Amino acid sequence: MFGNLGDMSKMLEGMQENAKKLQAELESKTFNVKSGGGLVEVVINGKGEVVDINIDDSLLSDKDSLQILLIGAINDAYKMVEDNRQNSALGMLGGINPFGSK
Repeated sequence: MFGNLGDMSKMLEGMQENAKKLQAELESKTFNVKSGGGLVEVVINGKGEVVDINIDDSLLSDKDSLQILLIGAINDAYKMVEDNRQNSALGMLGGINPFGSK
């Protein structure tokens, strides 16, 4: 049914190696998201870790606006990381979507 078990083992090893390369590539990427017309900027890496936040001085006296813009920017950044992971995983599968077509 699967042919030679040695060939299957080599194929699985290759897939594991590709998955490790993909993970390293994802982790090395960074994503910049701006909110409030650039008043808040969040930089997040491919692991989903926030690595930098820049806040315009004009927001320092407006706590409510700062919180809203910061939450929005962080949520957008996480979405970018997740979308990138999904697209990269689908690319590794050769564009085949195992969950059916959209």
